[in-house]
Amino acid sequence: MPTRATGLLLALGLALLLPGCRFLPDRSAPVPPWPGGPAPSWQWQLDGPLDPTVDAQVYALDVFRTTLEQARRLRADGRRLICSVEVGIHQESRPDAKRFPAAVRGRPTGVPGQPKGAPRGRWLDIRQWSTLEPVLADRFRLCRGKGFVAVLPVGMESYRHRSGFPLTFDDQLTFNRRIADLARRTGLAPGLTNDVDQVLALEPHFDFVVNEECFRRTECDRLVPFVAAGKPVFHVEYEGSVVDFCTATVGYGFSSIRKDRNLGVRRDTCPL
Repeated sequence: MPTRATGLLLALGLALLLPGCRFLPDRSAPVPPWPGGPAPSWQWQLDGPLDPTVDAQVYALDVFRTTLEQARRLRADGRRLICSVEVGIHQESRPDAKRFPAAVRGRPTGVPGQPKGAPRGRWLDIRQWSTLEPVLADRFRLCRGKGFVAVLPVGMESYRHRSGFPLTFDDQLTFNRRIADLARRTGLAPGLTNDVDQVLALEPHFDFVVNEECFRRTECDRLVPFVAAGKPVFHVEYEGSVVDFCTATVGYGFSSIRKDRNLGVRRDTCPL
């Protein structure tokens, strides 16, 4: 006889693989509301066994690797969960990868959080919204079904790269706004990942921003519109020590950490 756990796994599989199938949120533990104001402490882990003991208010985790039980336990401990999902990148190892037709897959690119030797992703043709939306909608529903309250979309600045498609600044604006709208319709707080050149235009559409290496790239000041709007800025550096960047970024009001590039458990926080 099928167990309850088996039934949950089957439900997840159907929600992910069948277009239009809705997976209802798990309500066995309370879902904390998305925070406003100063950025809370955070952890970004996409590689290795999940460590639920990290002292952080917010966890950014991979939607496919994070189990229902892991998400439930973190929520029961009062953690807020951000769901990391590729939106502008195709990754062959994902269970729904075949739903993206070859025509929308472009040049290869590295994917944040992938360990060395992992298959590389490919840029997606973000202009093909009618093709991408059903797959991304199911991914967002999977996030919500597992109890995530926000989404960290990966691949939101395709137009700045050699994607294999003639993507423009306006193409990216349109796509990113559509991602924000899709997240809200799914019950998720939308986050902007990097894309600092479009912060001013996109800040009204997003509830927070996740940035990689603004200190090394000398562009942290461009994220201030989020702080001014009372929205969290989650920031990570991969090189140097926390002493190198914390004075500047904490002064801006960011929640800054140092991580290894594979985004495993290890995390260095700014000194109090």
